[in-house]
Parts: sequence; C-alpha cells; structure tokens
Amino acid sequence: MLDALPHKRLSAFYFWYYGLLGITHPFWPIYLSQLNYSATEIGLLLSAVMATRIISPNLWGWLADRTGRRMGTIRLGAFCGTVMFSCIFLVSEFWGMLLVIAGYSFFWNAVMPQFEAVTLDSLGDRPEDYSRIRVWGSVGFIVAVVMGGYWFQERIGDFRVAGVFFLAMLWASTFMINSPARSGERKRGPSFGQVLRQWPVMAFLLASFLVQLAHGIYYTFYSLQLEAAGYSRSQVGYFWALSVIAEIVIFLAMRRLLSNWALRDVLVFSLLLTTLRWLLIGLMPGSLSALIFAQCLHAFSFAACHAISMEYLRRFFAGNLRGRGQAIYTSVSFGAGGAAGALIGGLLWDYSGALTFIFAALVSLAAVAIIQFGLDHRRQRSARMRKLLEG
Repeated sequence: MLDALPHKRLSAFYFWYYGLLGITHPFWPIYLSQLNYSATEIGLLLSAVMATRIISPNLWGWLADRTGRRMGTIRLGAFCGTVMFSCIFLVSEFWGMLLVIAGYSFFWNAVMPQFEAVTLDSLGDRPEDYSRIRVWGSVGFIVAVVMGGYWFQERIGDFRVAGVFFLAMLWASTFMINSPARSGERKRGPSFGQVLRQWPVMAFLLASFLVQLAHGIYYTFYSLQLEAAGYSRSQVGYFWALSVIAEIVIFLAMRRLLSNWALRDVLVFSLLLTTLRWLLIGLMPGSLSALIFAQCLHAFSFAACHAISMEYLRRFFAGNLRGRGQAIYTSVSFGAGGAAGALIGGLLWDYSGALTFIFAALVSLAAVAIIQFGLDHRRQRSARMRKLLEG
C-alpha cells in the first residue's frame, strides 16, 4: 500500500492542477466570446495553450534531467505560470491576450509531464495504484466546474480571479512534495532514440496525436455548442461535471478492468465509444438524454485512454527515459494534437457545429485503425519487442 502522507500530497497536486482545467476548459471560450472574439480567434487563442506543449515539455524535461531537480523545475514552472496568467487582468485585445495565453501555458505545460514521472517513480513496483492518486484530479475538476457554473452565470469576468487562485494553490502544493530517491545503479537498456524508432511506439504516438486532435475540438467548442443549443452556463457546468464523475468511476475500476482485458483491446473499445460520443454531441445537441449519455462516455474517451497511455509509457520508457517519454507524449498528443484540433475546429465551426464534431469522430476512428495495426499482438511477439515492453 502507498504511504498515506505521500499519497495525499501527490493527490493534492492533481486536485489543483485539474481543478484549474475545470475553470479553463468550460469557461475560457465563454469568457473570450463575452469579449466579442470570433470563433476563429477563439480557436487561435486557445490553440496557443496546446501549441506550447509541442516545445515546452521537452525543454523543461531536458532542464529537469540536466539539473537533476525535477521538483524544483515543477515549482519554477508553476510559479511562472501563475505570474503570467495574472497578466490577463491587463489585456483585452487579441495580440495581448495571445501573449498572455502563450506565456502562461509555456510555463504551465512544463509541470504535468514531469510530475507524472515523479508519481510513477514514487509508486515503484505498484504502478496499478496510479489511478487511485490521479482520481483526485477528477474530483478537483468537478468541484471547480460546478462552482464555476454557478458563479460565472452572471460574473464571467471572475474567471480570471478563479484561474489565479487555482494556479497559486497548485504552486503552493509543490512544496509538500519531494522527488523520490533513485537507486544509484542503472540498468543498461535501449537509448531514447532507439525506443522512439520502434514501430509500436511510433504508432502509439500517432494515435495519441489523433485522439487529442479530436479532444482539442471538444475542449474548445463543446461549451459553445451547448450555449448555441440553449443551455445555461450552470447547465454547461453540470455537463462537464457529469463527464468527470464518469471518469472517476473508470479510474477506480481500471485496476480490475486491466487485469481481465489486454491493454490494446480496452483502448480500441474506448476509442470506438469516443467516436460515438463526438457523433452524439455533433448531431443531437438538443437531446438531453443523448448529451448525458455522451458525457458518460468521457469515462472511456479520456479516463480509460489516459490510464492505458500511462501504462504504455511506463512500459516503453523505463528508468531514466521516463521523464523524456512523458514529455514527448505530451508534446505530440496534447500539444500538436490539441493545437491542431483547436485550429481546425475554429475553421469548421463557422460552417457548422455538427460538422466540427463529425470531423472529430472521423479522426477518432482513424486512431482505432492505427492502434489495431500498430499495436497488433502479432507484432509484439519478437524477443526484442517483448524485452522493450517489459522495460
């Protein structure tokens, strides 16, 4: 079992980090819309959050490896992100807002990949306990999105205050955590480049890019889709909260689920349900029952996919490769994929909200095909690949 105190300290970080997402994902597009930005401008602005993930995680991952101070790097990123976000009070025009968003996200995006590495190192030979810690991020998201839905109904300008508060608490939580001690003995193994060139690793990263491209559309335009269908901001908050309640259920069940099913099979099943989710959101926004069901599918489109991705990363990138493995995954998926989704969604949204989410469904379906082929069981039977996956 995990020691109670380190468990709680790690969980607190996830609570504040994903609590911040509970503020920004649903309400940042609405805040920008209130400032009279167009859909294309909103897509461009929010794509900056995701675009910085292409460079930032790798740069900060290199810094953490170079200095050997992973938690120090996390603290620096959280502090600088708080300072940059605070500048949102000073700007309203497009270019000023873009500078604030890009600056804040450059530092903030440095935080989570390195913290995931800290968590996995802390778990040691108990990686199955990851979901027990990560679930507190889902709790933080629910608390933030429900409170935000009520508070921002008439006070959307207070979005800025809430963002600074959650960032400040995130930074404060880093001082309760120390980097786990590492053994001085390191096993010889493949280099980072050798691992990266393996076909299953490349297929996994390509599929992750497509999955997050579709989610980039969702994160940027889901709230606007709901508002266009006539839902209030408090109802928007409820829809987001429902998705994360479903996420919590899956996180708590992942240990048992993965003990009975192969990783690839669960991932393929989750992505098929993800495809269905985007179709329901795009084609049936006026149906309350369809939207409720679609939000319950977040349990698979995000929670199951994320937990499985963490396990694949643990197997692909072992030991001292873990930080860079997390960084490249974040850059390719949440960075390049998320930015592409926000940009493409911004272009499609002006034509049709339905078309925007249909495109997300087609992209998710393409990810299924890549996973089916790239992570095919028969391709993993060679001794070399088996050794690599066992890490």
